[in-house]
Amino acid sequence: MTSQTPKFAAAFTFALIILFVGYFSGTSPDETSSTYIYPEAATERTVAADPPSNVLQELNNAFIELAANASPAVVTISTERTVRRQQMSLFDEFFGRRGPSQPREREFQQRGQGSGVIVDGDGLIMTNHHVIANADTIIVRMSNNVNLGAEVVGSDPSTDIAILRIDAENLPFLEFGDSDALRVGEWVMAIGSPLSQNLNQTVTQGIVSAKGRSNINLVDYEDFIQTDAAINPGNSGGPLINMDGKIIGINTAIASRSGGSQGIGFAVPINMAQSVMNSLIESGRVVRAFLGITPENVDDSMARALEMDRARGIFITNVQEGSPAAEAGLRELDVILESDGRAVTDSRQFRTSIASRTPGSQVRLKIFRDGQEMTKTITLGELDQDEAPEVQTESFFEQFGFSVDSFNEEFAERYRLRSNLEGVVVTRVAEGSNAFRQGLREGDLITGVQRQRVRNMQEFSQRMDGVQGGTVLLQLVRQNQQFFIAIDL
Repeated sequence: MTSQTPKFAAAFTFALIILFVGYFSGTSPDETSSTYIYPEAATERTVAADPPSNVLQELNNAFIELAANASPAVVTISTERTVRRQQMSLFDEFFGRRGPSQPREREFQQRGQGSGVIVDGDGLIMTNHHVIANADTIIVRMSNNVNLGAEVVGSDPSTDIAILRIDAENLPFLEFGDSDALRVGEWVMAIGSPLSQNLNQTVTQGIVSAKGRSNINLVDYEDFIQTDAAINPGNSGGPLINMDGKIIGINTAIASRSGGSQGIGFAVPINMAQSVMNSLIESGRVVRAFLGITPENVDDSMARALEMDRARGIFITNVQEGSPAAEAGLRELDVILESDGRAVTDSRQFRTSIASRTPGSQVRLKIFRDGQEMTKTITLGELDQDEAPEVQTESFFEQFGFSVDSFNEEFAERYRLRSNLEGVVVTRVAEGSNAFRQGLREGDLITGVQRQRVRNMQEFSQRMDGVQGGTVLLQLVRQNQQFFIAIDL
């Protein structure tokens, strides 16, 4: 079966032209006359050839056709996994007996739900990593309510993209669009299964609110599309499509104080997601380019210290020995102003743009050093997976009730911590979670897990991977005071 791209682009464009003409091409006042004749007083009226109601009907039909053609390629994904937890008996819990009485280990079935989109007729499905993370069983529910088992082709927590395969042929699927060509203000449509399977094939419509959103602290490589199309829990992994019926993003997360949609949703750009998919299929892993620097944003204070006219670019805090950056002569405190002719404004966006390139490709950087600007062309290496930063995704937040990020000078200033400390900083805590009830707060610096020191994200991930249940002991620093808390998982 062919892709589900609707054949109405020309009619849609014509409808918009007629809409603007119908509303704005009325008689204008004579610029040489001081008298304006109101339309109500005119003796002759111009009758529009195509009344606005007909134009709106054409626009309405365009949305209907778009939803009808795209929806069959959107699926619901259900997961199950077995969780083992220690539990006291009700009798011992009531009477507070915690001495010789040993807790029993019980098994629970943890269920999850998300969305996905079929991207080729032979059963490839794209979704979010956090939808299927740690799942023992994955079931895909098709638009015709047929349930099929799925296997994981590959998954990438650093971008929150996963690829599944089901045993089926001649399926309806959606084509990839070009997220780089996407413009702020474009109409988009989100399709998925919010909240429950009973709400599958839910269609919402909105616009592209922004592009290139980073510092959301969900994944390591962030370049999100922001949209006001309503997205709710369960929409994760479903497609964000343009008015040509092509995928331009994979819906991933929402910013919300209530847990529901508040008009701020985020989607992984499809160009990034497609690159991850191709790498997972071809190599079984994601191949990323490597420069070998640690970048930070330039603020006003740093700009003055570096004798810059204003805050711009990103500065290098560390150059890894033997890296492409070191071989090209980059130094600490060099400021990167441009990358291939484009202004560099954010360290995380820059890191994402480098990682998304092909190893062996070249990048041309404009550098500010000691009051002078220079240009360096650098051949990128391949990022060693053992050196890839470990960052907790939304699945970690759902499991433990909080998320963390690498500690840096920006966080030190924001949370009033000494910059020479080592650890990971808490960036979000779910109200009502055990972590929140036990006193964990945003801005806390985690320096130890289970009596073991934690200096970076990789060590934190290793320590937390060993925590399967029971209680985790965290060593924290808050306002430069050290203390401990224990969180029941």
